[in-house]
Amino acid sequence: MIQININDWRVEDEQFWNSEGKKIAYRNLAISIPALLLAFAVWMMWSIIAAKMKEYGYNFGMITESMNPNEITEKLKEINTLYYTLPAIAGLSGATLRIPNSFLISLGGGRNVIFITTTLLLIPVIGTAIALQDVNTPYLTFAVFAAFSGIGGGNFASSMSNISYFFPKKVQGTSLGLNAGIGNLGVGVMQIAIPWVTGIFLFGAVNHAGEIVSNEGLAGIQNAGWIWVPFLTLSAIAAYFGMNNVITGTPILPGTLQGIAKSLYLVLLGFIATAIGAILLVGVDLNMWIVLPLVIIVTLALMKYTTPSETRSNLNKQFAIFNNKHNWIMTVIYTMTFGSFIGFSAAFPKLSQDIFVYSNEADPSYINPNAPDFLFWVFIGPMLGALIRPVGGWLSDKLNSGARVTGYITVVQIIASIFVAYFIIQAKASPTPEDYWIPFFTGFMILFLTTGIGNGSTFRSIPNIFSKEQAGPVLGWTSAIAAYGAFIIPKVFGQQIENGTPEYAMYGFALYYIGCLFLNWWYYTRKNAEIKNP
Repeated sequence: MIQININDWRVEDEQFWNSEGKKIAYRNLAISIPALLLAFAVWMMWSIIAAKMKEYGYNFGMITESMNPNEITEKLKEINTLYYTLPAIAGLSGATLRIPNSFLISLGGGRNVIFITTTLLLIPVIGTAIALQDVNTPYLTFAVFAAFSGIGGGNFASSMSNISYFFPKKVQGTSLGLNAGIGNLGVGVMQIAIPWVTGIFLFGAVNHAGEIVSNEGLAGIQNAGWIWVPFLTLSAIAAYFGMNNVITGTPILPGTLQGIAKSLYLVLLGFIATAIGAILLVGVDLNMWIVLPLVIIVTLALMKYTTPSETRSNLNKQFAIFNNKHNWIMTVIYTMTFGSFIGFSAAFPKLSQDIFVYSNEADPSYINPNAPDFLFWVFIGPMLGALIRPVGGWLSDKLNSGARVTGYITVVQIIASIFVAYFIIQAKASPTPEDYWIPFFTGFMILFLTTGIGNGSTFRSIPNIFSKEQAGPVLGWTSAIAAYGAFIIPKVFGQQIENGTPEYAMYGFALYYIGCLFLNWWYYTRKNAEIKNP
């Protein structure tokens, strides 16, 4: 029988590590990695589901027989924007939930947290599978399950925090790299798996006419949710019976029910902030640049004023990072890397569909017969971005500077963004947009590669800029804010597609990257920089 709570945990003691610690640590890592991979898969599954919904004409019950053709055309444009909003809501939720997740381990215990947060992912996958049975399912239903999918995005913070307590400093880089790197592969795994399983017809579905259909594409899309149920179930069982709570991560080791209850409470606070943001975003139609800071402020306020006293005292120590200007500078720069990676992962499939498949802006129902099979390609970008992340750290070590590597890749990101914008314009203006698929795709692959490398280089810079006491909180804060890229980028593309100017989104990203390049140069790489080549 595995001991759940471990009171004696001394991984820096070589004898303890070799005799007891190593076996326990690697067992917990082996269970943590697939749980995190599944979390990323569920969080980002809307990037493919939204494209499939467009393909099968999900209209959320917004089109009626009484509408004339012009009204239908306008309504289809509105619906297309709502498709982009679903991955954006999942992105908003996932990023917001990273903030409370940063503190879950210290309260709930690693084993309890991983078990309950993995189990909670069954809610969005089962709910989404059922909702996809009917093309007329209301938008609000999908929006709620997209918000629940954000649990997967939040899990990154608690997962990384948990694994850091199991390993001595000499192997923390390797253990955390494996957990994060393979976990991020969940995006690519999902983008391979969903298109494949939607071709398997196990259920019936309801079409626009209210008729039940089977053995055709619409009947298979439900598998986008069902595919994850057995794997999540096995992962949750493995966490419950195979993982541990260690006293170094959780100073007051809780019982199972107590740890789960504390975890659920903090997750609930994140959902309250997410719900407020989603209502302002969709219900009130408030500008996303107003919604985003409001959600962050509400989350921090709830954490600060509605949590137990021991959590509050811990938070007050960590809030000291907000007085350090370099925290804000590195937040902006880190968002350029991971925020772009996760945002492009969420938006790239739907953007590819809108430019190369539904290529006639005047007729939203037109389908280009020669369109590329984009779902066969889109998973490559997230895979490349995840796999190349360690290269960023390696290059930074070779050059003895993460900031220098960040500067080099930022230049490439700027060029690649303009390159992609150019071929978006060419594709939109051409009667055969498929001619521009390869350069468009190539430009995005460069963006995925550079954001992956930059992700590794910024991780190298942060410990060299901040004290040991502040480096951890800064890493947690920057990763949480950067995750909002999964919210911002789909929203930006959705708005610009609706306006008929998706290239403007790429120009906007290029301008943002130019600003990051200047910040990185001014504070870290120029001759008289405040902190030289961290």
